[in-house]
Amino acid sequence: MMAFSSQTRVNGERLWDSLMRLAEIGATAKGGCNRQALTQPDREARDLFVRWAREAGCEINVDQIGNIFAIRRGEDPQAPSVLIGSHLDTQATGGRFDGVYGVMAGIEVVRTLNAMGARTRRSIEVASWTNEEGCRFAPAMLGSGVVAGIYDLEFAQSRQDRTGAKLGAELERIGYAGTVPAGRRPLHAALEAHIEQGPILEESNTRIGVVTGIQGAYWLDVILEGTAAHAGSTPMEYRRDPWRAAVPIIEAAYRIAAAHAPWSRATMGDLKISPGSRNTVPERLIVSVDLRHPNESVLESMIQEFKHEVAIQAGAANIQSRVEQIWHMPPTAFDERLVGLVDEAAQQLGLSRRRMVSGAGHDSLHTAQFAPTAMIFVPCAGGLSHNEAESAKAEDLAAGADVLLRVAVQVANE
Repeated sequence: MMAFSSQTRVNGERLWDSLMRLAEIGATAKGGCNRQALTQPDREARDLFVRWAREAGCEINVDQIGNIFAIRRGEDPQAPSVLIGSHLDTQATGGRFDGVYGVMAGIEVVRTLNAMGARTRRSIEVASWTNEEGCRFAPAMLGSGVVAGIYDLEFAQSRQDRTGAKLGAELERIGYAGTVPAGRRPLHAALEAHIEQGPILEESNTRIGVVTGIQGAYWLDVILEGTAAHAGSTPMEYRRDPWRAAVPIIEAAYRIAAAHAPWSRATMGDLKISPGSRNTVPERLIVSVDLRHPNESVLESMIQEFKHEVAIQAGAANIQSRVEQIWHMPPTAFDERLVGLVDEAAQQLGLSRRRMVSGAGHDSLHTAQFAPTAMIFVPCAGGLSHNEAESAKAEDLAAGADVLLRVAVQVANE
């Protein structure tokens, strides 16, 4: 079993260099990354990850939904593995650390073990999950969702982007439609390192977020249908304008979130207008709504209240309405023992830490459905993420990887 001393650390400079090399793939003019799932930049990032993993002595498996598993074999091939994973895809205006940090931290764990000549009883697998972001193919976290049994493989492969391109065909095009069955398998533990994507750690001057779970979320489409009409010749009182319902509905979403502060969230991130003409009263509006809360009963209450408001406001405006559920992420608690090990590792390394709930969804949500799971957060500048200005300090990224290394080796030797 590998023994840790107070000097046991990952190579922070090597980790940073790997992140900066990947940041060149899909780099944007404002310093971020546009590496959307299954695009050419995503393929290039996958190819580089696979090359680095093979150079580190890992075997590569690619499953039917394109998830990549880089496997460092342990001494007991029958023992369930320890999985370290995150994602390489980004938002269209994404940053350099969201997701990719968790994958590269996993590779850095493998490289560190190799440099020390250390073996582990269990295999360690570094995973890069397909389509975590969901910005090109909805819903998000499709790759891990298929493995967890949340989505059927056929459903995931049939998802289309805005141009009509199907996920399955795009996997084939970039050469990552694997043959390994995409489904649950025994895992001893699943770990994910990630930037916080929020301001709490930075504002509290804390190095490590010990993540206890992920808050729940609903993605809804509110569809409001009225009557298209001329913008100049149709008097206001004769119009069936979907905006008359949309404005108070949006206000209601914010009001509901405010009533359940501080952990509630409400976001209207997308809007579709039909026919979309400047001088035509729209016939239809589709408003995307994202509601979140870490408590399941509170979240369900928020959803019911919001749906009631949609019906009330649409009726008052003489507008037809319906609410379609696009995606649901239930509140998820992580494994208490693993959470404790993350806490202990940070303490042993002399790192300030705090327990916290993740406000964002991650692939760990899905691994937690079938394997003991925990996450490690590190600060990001200003709490910014899903933004080209996203930034993190090299020393914080290394500290998170140090915690990951200790926990991964401990559970891999159990």
